[in-house]
Formats: sequence, C-alpha cells, structure tokens
Amino acid sequence: MTRITVACLDMAGTTVADDGTVMEAFTAAITEQNLSEAAYQQAMTDVRSSMGQSKIDVFRRILGDEASARKANEAFEDRYAAAVGRGAISAVPGAEDTILRLRDAGVRVCLATGFSPVTRDAIIDVLAWGGLIDLALSPADAGRGRPWPDLPLTALLKLRGGAVSELAVAGDTSSDIESGLRAGAAIVVGVLTGESSRADLEQAGAPIILDTIAGILPHIDSSLA
Repeated sequence: MTRITVACLDMAGTTVADDGTVMEAFTAAITEQNLSEAAYQQAMTDVRSSMGQSKIDVFRRILGDEASARKANEAFEDRYAAAVGRGAISAVPGAEDTILRLRDAGVRVCLATGFSPVTRDAIIDVLAWGGLIDLALSPADAGRGRPWPDLPLTALLKLRGGAVSELAVAGDTSSDIESGLRAGAAIVVGVLTGESSRADLEQAGAPIILDTIAGILPHIDSSLA
C-alpha cells in the first residue's frame, strides 16, 4: 500500500471529548424555535442522524428557511462556545499522542469538523493544539460538509498529498465514514468514542472500526504500532 501522507481526523467525538455538549447545544437551539411537539421530535431525530455534518446545513434542512436556520445556528454556536469557555471539552485520551506520533512519522494532520471556523478555532485554542496540527478545516473552507468528500479532499490538496491512496480519514459518525469513502481514501476508520455505535458504523460501511483514535497508528504505518 502507498505510504499515508495525510490524515484527516474528525474533532468532536473522535479527537475531542465534549460529554454530550454538541447534542445539548442542538437541543437548546431547536427548543428556541417554538416548534410543535411533533415537529420538535422530528427535528431532534434529524439532528441525531446528521451528527458530523455541517451545523448550518442541518438547521437549513430542519427549519426550511435561511433566516430561521441562521438564527438557530447562532444559538447553537453561542451555547457551544459557552461550554468550551467553561472547560466542558477535553482531548480524547490518546488523541494528542496519536497526532504527535503521526507527525513524527511524516504524516501531515488535518482536524476537520462540521463546526464553523470560529467554534473550531476556539476548541483548538482551549486545547492548545494550534502548534500540534498542520491544518484545520470547516465546511466553509471546503465547499460542502460531510457526507460529501470535500473536507478530506481539501485536506489532501492543501497539505500537498500526492493521491487519495495517501489519505487516511477517521471519525465517529456515519457521515464521517461516507465522506471518507466518497473521497476514495486508502484508510477509512470509524471510532467508538462518539455518538455512533459499532452497528451504526458497520451499517455506514466502515472498513475499520476502532475503540479509539489511538488504534489508527498500526493501520497507517506498522512502525507506529
């Protein structure tokens, strides 16, 4: 197999632990929309099935008009930013060491997320990961969010990978898996530290399912095992 040169890793649920803060922020934002009980329940079902995707796109689908979607997205961002500010997030155990070992081995690392750039950068700042990674991407930087392949392919291009055979993608949701498969990545990994169960990831077609992101190392390079 061609040597992996670029790893595109998801944030919340994969490298970043937030103890359910994403869902709490979604719940608060949807609650503010004054939906009927039936509409609210359907919206929350849609949210759960859309984890990992662009947050503004999720609100657009649920609410149906741009003004309402933007208002809900702002409420989501505010709620999540407050959680970040009070220390509700942390690194998934082993994530920082995994990133360091990948980079020491010459693999360039991108953190990808469905969050806006402002929220994404706030998380990176709190974790002091700015100097740890090579690139961070949100849907606004790539064109489309997951499940489209734009995020991992943009990472490959920006980090000057040679081909999709040099790309590894990892995430905790079905959307992460679909995005990596659509991108043609050589390695597509689902992890069990986020919202999805093993059955969810299997149904999404994940070729590799790991307990944590640390397990990706031997799949990328046997010398890292």
